[in-house]
Amino acid sequence: MTQTRVTQTRARTVFLLAHTGRPAAIRSAELVVQGLLRSGLGVRVLEAEAEDLPLPDEVETVKEATADCIDDCELIVVLGGDGTLLRGAEFARASGVPMLGVNLGRVGFLAEAERDDLDKVVDRVVTKAYEVEERMTIDVVVRRNGDVVHRDWALNEAAVQKVSPERMLEVVLEIDGRPVTGFGCDGIVCATPTGSTAYAFSAGGPVVWPEVEALLMVPISAHALFAKPLVTSPDSVLAVEVQQHTPHGVLWCDGRRTVELPAGARVEVRRGEVPVRLARLHHASFTDRLVAKFALPVSGWRGAPH
Repeated sequence: MTQTRVTQTRARTVFLLAHTGRPAAIRSAELVVQGLLRSGLGVRVLEAEAEDLPLPDEVETVKEATADCIDDCELIVVLGGDGTLLRGAEFARASGVPMLGVNLGRVGFLAEAERDDLDKVVDRVVTKAYEVEERMTIDVVVRRNGDVVHRDWALNEAAVQKVSPERMLEVVLEIDGRPVTGFGCDGIVCATPTGSTAYAFSAGGPVVWPEVEALLMVPISAHALFAKPLVTSPDSVLAVEVQQHTPHGVLWCDGRRTVELPAGARVEVRRGEVPVRLARLHHASFTDRLVAKFALPVSGWRGAPH
């Protein structure tokens, strides 16, 4: 179906992002759009995604995937797995509009609802029965011979990784302008508390509750006696220096944006100036979320004595 942009301005509009490569996401998007339209809300989607979705003509489409395409939207609803949710986070950060994630993947720590909760999601959006919290981000700078050659950001993590499978990446770690240690490794993950349950977790890092303000530095397969995960102040500046004699590396931000790191490159990570705003539907503790997402065994728990 060819979508046309609707010129009529509605009082309330929701921006919808979906992983259109998944049949479950297509069906979920259809149900969410129908529910929002029935309640009098407008829906806006990207033109490229609209081509794959069975959407009614009154759905508004925009061609450019920029922050401007979310002008006048009160919420970003994202349907998909972790990758789609991180794509939604890019829109949320650039626009300041809160993001509400519906998990259609496996873990989905950024998601607030599951695919079985679509009716509840629509109802909460329509009635504005949600709260908004801010999640800390990180700003990333890459330097070469003292000059800034790249700037980026991340909600979860910035990962410095080796490229050559047969050789380790030689790095020196620095915190607040002082060297900590150096070793050969597969990489280093610099993460936020939000990202502690993502790549940093897989690399052996600690789980950090979202309300804790901190930065994490987690080595990946380091060849060293002292290669423990480090947790620093949120005001610290973390740096990873790629040694001159080592093969070049690569920087990944949230697993979505990448840049090559030649030998001698320096990656600096600090608390981000712009947070990502997430919409929350309920007050479940992070502890309960952790247990549910990882299916942790808690049978036999009796609780504190009364």
